[in-house]
Amino acid sequence: MHQVERAIFDLRRGLPVLIIAGESRVLVQAIEGAAEAAASRLGELAGTSPALVLTRHRLAILGQGDAGQGSAKEAARLPLPDGLASGRLAALAFGAAPGATLGEAALAECRLALEPAESADLAALALMRRALLIPSALVARVAESRRASVAAAVTDGTLLAVEAEQAARCLDGAGGMLRRVSDARIPLADAFECRFILFREPDGLREHVAVVIGDPALDAPGVPVPLRLHSACLTGDLFGSLRCDCGEQLRTAVAEIDAVGGGVLLYLAQEGRGIGLANKLRAYTLQDSGLDTLDADQILGFGEDERRYGVAVDMLDALGIRRVQLMTNNPLKMAALAEGGIEVVERQALYGTLNDHNHRYLSAKAERAGHLLDEVFRARR
Repeated sequence: MHQVERAIFDLRRGLPVLIIAGESRVLVQAIEGAAEAAASRLGELAGTSPALVLTRHRLAILGQGDAGQGSAKEAARLPLPDGLASGRLAALAFGAAPGATLGEAALAECRLALEPAESADLAALALMRRALLIPSALVARVAESRRASVAAAVTDGTLLAVEAEQAARCLDGAGGMLRRVSDARIPLADAFECRFILFREPDGLREHVAVVIGDPALDAPGVPVPLRLHSACLTGDLFGSLRCDCGEQLRTAVAEIDAVGGGVLLYLAQEGRGIGLANKLRAYTLQDSGLDTLDADQILGFGEDERRYGVAVDMLDALGIRRVQLMTNNPLKMAALAEGGIEVVERQALYGTLNDHNHRYLSAKAERAGHLLDEVFRARR
C-alpha cells in the first residue's frame, strides 16, 4: 500500500515509476502533463521503444473496439512512432479528434500495431485512475542491457518500484481499513441537528463524510435507516451549476431525511462519477461540442461510471447500519450495497428539476445508464 501511494504521487508529479510483473520490468509515466520529449526520454531510460496503453473505451473511439482477447479486451498497447511530440501523443491518448492531429495515415499505422495489454499495463492504468489522471499511460519495457542501471536508480531512490499485483488492486481500496478520523455537530439550513463524521481511506488519498441527520436510531436492531449516497459535485453542490441536478438532490435529501426524523447521508469523494474534477471539466468541454455525458467520458478513456461503493459499505459498517431505505434513482447503487451485505429494504426516488442545461445530461443517464427518471421527464411534458 505504501509503495502504491508513493507511486501515485510520483505519477501526478510527472515522474516515471517502475512496475514489476514477474520477470518483466516496465517503466510507466502519465500522459497528462508529459514534457515534450517524455516518450523519447522514457525510451532511452528503458532501452526500448515506448508504447501507449489505452483503455477499451478510448480504443473504441479510435475505431479499434475489438482490441483482442484476454486483457486486450480491457486495454491494449500501442507502439509509438519515433519522435512523437507530446502534443500529438496527448491527442492520441485523449483528444477528441486524434486523426486531425496525427494524420489519418499515421493513425492507421498505429491501429495496425496494437498489441495485447499485459499485467503491468493494466496495473499502470489502475494507478492512473486512482491518481485521477487521464486513463492512459506511456510505457516502456526495460531492456536486459538497462536492468542494472534501472535497478541502481531504484536503490538510490531516484526511481520508485511497485509490484504490478499491488498496483492493480489500488482501485479496490482496502476493505475494513477505513479510519474514522473526526466528527462535529454542524447545523444545516435544512436540518438543524446534524453530525459530520469524517472517514479517511488507508492510503490517505480520499476523505468521505457521513452526515448523521436528526435522530435515526442507528442502534435499533433491524430498523432500516433512511440513506442517501451522494457523490461529491463541486460545480453543482457548491456553485449551483445548472448542468446537473446534484446540488438540488443533495439539499432535497437532507431536508427529506430530516423530515422523517433522521437518517444518514454519505458524502463520497467521487467527483464526476469517479473521474475527478479535472477530467469532469474536460468532459464538459466535449459536451459543449454536442456529445452527451457518457460519450464525453469515453473519449477521455473512461467507462460510463467509474465509481466504486466499497467505501460506502465500510462507512455503514462503522456506523452499525445493515438495513436501509435508499434514496436514489441509480440501480447500480442498490446492487453495490446489496453486494456488500447491506439490505436495501426500500428505494425512494430523489429528483432534481429538469432544465434546458441539464436535459441532455439527464436523458443520457435515463436512456443509456438505466437511471430511473421517468417521472422527471413525464412532469416536463
